[in-house]
Amino acid sequence: MSSDARATLAIIGGSGFYDFFGDDATTVEIETPYGAPSAPITIGQVEGRSVAFLPRHGRKHEFSPHTVPYRANMWALRTLGVRRIFGPCAVGSLRADWGPGTIAVPDQLVDRTSGRPQTFYDTGGVHVSFADPYCEELRSAAFASAGDDLPAHDYGTMVVVEGPRFSTRAESRWFAGQGWELVNMTGHPEAVLARELEMCYSAIALVTDLDAGLESGEGVSAADVFAEFERNLVPFKAMVRRAVAAVQGDDTCDKCRVLTGTGVQLPFELP
Repeated sequence: MSSDARATLAIIGGSGFYDFFGDDATTVEIETPYGAPSAPITIGQVEGRSVAFLPRHGRKHEFSPHTVPYRANMWALRTLGVRRIFGPCAVGSLRADWGPGTIAVPDQLVDRTSGRPQTFYDTGGVHVSFADPYCEELRSAAFASAGDDLPAHDYGTMVVVEGPRFSTRAESRWFAGQGWELVNMTGHPEAVLARELEMCYSAIALVTDLDAGLESGEGVSAADVFAEFERNLVPFKAMVRRAVAAVQGDDTCDKCRVLTGTGVQLPFELP
C-alpha cells in the first residue's frame, strides 16, 4: 500500500454525509475478511493531516442501518493505519429542548439492536471493557470545535435501535423516561467494534427531529431527516473539520488500548 493511501484518523459519515473531500482525494478499495466496506475509502488532507473518509450507508445510501457492513468498515480503516475515528450521525431527540439543528457529543450508549454481528472475536475468550464507550480525547476535541451557529451539548445517552423503522410513540416515551437524550440506528456496533480493534472513537450527533413520543413530536419520516440534515450540513462539516484539526497525536489513547496493552491473548493479529 502506497504512503499516500495511509491515514491515522477517519471520519465515518452518516445519513446525508456522503462526501468530505474534492476530486484531488485518493480513492482506496480494500477487501477484508468480512467483505467490502460500505464504499471505497477516500483519503484527503485536513490542516496537513491525512484523513480517511467512509460513507457509512454507501455513496448513495445503499445500506440500511441493519445491513451496514460494520465489521468490514472498521477492519478496512484499521488496515489503512487509522487509530482515531469520528462518527458523525443523524439522531432523533428525546428532549423537547434539544430541537433540530442541535449538536450533541454523547458520552453513553444503550444498545437496543438485535441480530447484528457485534464482535470480531468469534473464537477465544476475549472480553472488552466498554463502560465508557467513547474516547474522552476525541469527545473533548469535538465539543471544543462546536461553533456559534449550532447549539451544542457535551453529553448525552444515545439509545441505538435496530431500524430501519422509526420508534413507536410508546417506545419513544419509554426511552425518554429512562433519562436518555438521543435515539439513533447506527451507533452500535460501530463503537464497540472500534474498541475491539483498539481505535479511539467518538460520535458527533446532529439532531434532525423530535422523536415521536415527545408531546411536540409529530412522528418522523426519512425525507424529514434528510431534509433537516441537508439544512445543517455545511456548518456540521465545518465543525467536523475543526474537530479533526483539534485532535492531538495520531495513535490510540491509553484508555482505548484495552486489549494488547493489558496482555490479552488475541485469537488473531490486528490488521
